[in-house]
Amino acid sequence: MPGVLELSFGQYSTVYNSISFALASMLATFIFLLVVMPRVLPRYRQALAVSAMVCLIAAYHYWRIFDSFTEAYVATGAGDASVAGVEPTYVLVNGAGFNEGYRYIDWLLTVPLLLFEVIAVLALARMVRRNLMMKLIPAAFFMIALGYPGEISADNMTRGIWGALSSIPFAYILYVLWVELGKSMSTQPVQVRKDLNGLRLLLLATWGVYPIAYLLPQLGIDGADSFVGRNVGYSIADVLAKCLFGLLIYKIAREKSFADDETFAAQEIKEAPSSAGKVAS
Repeated sequence: MPGVLELSFGQYSTVYNSISFALASMLATFIFLLVVMPRVLPRYRQALAVSAMVCLIAAYHYWRIFDSFTEAYVATGAGDASVAGVEPTYVLVNGAGFNEGYRYIDWLLTVPLLLFEVIAVLALARMVRRNLMMKLIPAAFFMIALGYPGEISADNMTRGIWGALSSIPFAYILYVLWVELGKSMSTQPVQVRKDLNGLRLLLLATWGVYPIAYLLPQLGIDGADSFVGRNVGYSIADVLAKCLFGLLIYKIAREKSFADDETFAAQEIKEAPSSAGKVAS
């Protein structure tokens, strides 16, 4: 579903602002993660680098989405708006179209990287890490790839079939995160276990927004309302699943750095190391 033929001023502004908000959020989080990378131990910086990469990839695609949207719709009746206060209507340009495929290209790249962040920040044993990645990465790819044919279809039955197929690897990812990754959580510090559980719940909550937005036509919301709801839902979910997720990865990396190295922790919080205190006493 590449777009609808006509949007009201309010509908156009809502999509415009949601895409702009997501773009700004991705860029800001990317810069923040680069700046704070030295604030964690080297072994955890890979997770922050990947998180920053996710935000940069998303920012690029949101820039392309923003350009595609603004070029696809042109205002009509703008002259009346300045004279009589009539709001303009935005019409889809013939032959142009709004390319929502950029979202799926972005997700094909960023969703596997998001899952990689979770594994990388825990600094698990090599065999455990490899085993989890071999399960999560292919599942993430199939989840996105199976959803795309339904996204571009105007037929609700087709959307439903591909959406159901896409939900199978999604359920498998949740199983791996809750059951198999859960087995490795016992070795983590208490606060890290709490944050990791919050990270998994965030993934469940934000990824749950995508199928809701995807299935809006099946819920009786179609046309311009479905188009607006889908794009706003995707944009908000992306900000939470990438920006907020990245900030939580940073929090976990800080906590693990403090737990691993007391001297580093003391330097970061500007306190003398505990060993120095003992010597002084």
